[in-house]
Amino acid sequence: MTASLEGETRRTLYPEIEPYESGHFDVGEGHSLYYERVGTPGAKPAVFLHGGPGGGMSPAHRRQWDPARYDVLLFDQRGCGKSLPFAGLEFNDTWRIVEDIERLRKMCGHEAWQVFGGSWGATLALAYAQEYPQRTTELVLRGVFLARAKEKDWLYSYGASEVMAEQWDSFSGHIPEPERADLVQAYYDRLTSEDEAARLAAATEWSLWEGTVATLLPNPNLISDFEDPAKAVPFARICARFFLNDFWLEEGQLLRNVEKIRGIPGIIVQGRHDICTPPTSAWALHKAWPEAELWIVPDAGHSAGEPGIVDGLVRATDKFASRTA
Repeated sequence: MTASLEGETRRTLYPEIEPYESGHFDVGEGHSLYYERVGTPGAKPAVFLHGGPGGGMSPAHRRQWDPARYDVLLFDQRGCGKSLPFAGLEFNDTWRIVEDIERLRKMCGHEAWQVFGGSWGATLALAYAQEYPQRTTELVLRGVFLARAKEKDWLYSYGASEVMAEQWDSFSGHIPEPERADLVQAYYDRLTSEDEAARLAAATEWSLWEGTVATLLPNPNLISDFEDPAKAVPFARICARFFLNDFWLEEGQLLRNVEKIRGIPGIIVQGRHDICTPPTSAWALHKAWPEAELWIVPDAGHSAGEPGIVDGLVRATDKFASRTA
């Protein structure tokens, strides 16, 4: 089913809530993940997968579920947020994070859980569900990114550059013209440089580019977040590394393997004017997986904080709240 979320009063995030448990969880290879658990212990289990790669969770992310009906685990992925080591690149890839999710499920003692992710988090949610379909009760996805070549090129070669032209000039202009044929590699070289000033400057430019394409209208708060080195550095370093390695996914892999999740209920929330992950990817996923509902938000871009996206995500978790596996 394809739907446009119009005509009703929009839902908002649930009230602020503090974790009932938090801490670090050692997943080996020198990585320790920061996690939080919110809601009601023993209620319907869910896991939140943040975007990026290289992003992190925030207090607002806790508020996408009814705390009386859900028991939600949120965590910072390898190298992100409060996880250690800060901005770590070694032993950090898609399939290691998939196994981290499974370790966290076992830590929580859940047989299976709802998997919720946006942008890169949606990529990761699909990878996890295809690897562990028996552990996935539902999928809630936002701003679908399938990590295909055309999606990667759209963001860092040609596509978004034609819409956000002046911002693209700032992003590409940070790199000398002879290196602009491969901006991701040029940025990665600087992000892993021994020169701290060069690393920070590249991280800021990379993160500002991502921040400007994330919302339908300019959001100064989001931009200021991306100017914070504590967020910009891990975001840019990890994101560039994943792009350079094609996310450790074969071309079209997530679409080819949709048969593995055909029996899992899903809701896809997609902004019509998403410049970061255009609707073509959500549509391709829906065509391959018609059992999943595709909810198009007509006045939204990419960010999970936009009113129409918030409305869709809260409606999705509410819809699944009483469902049993």
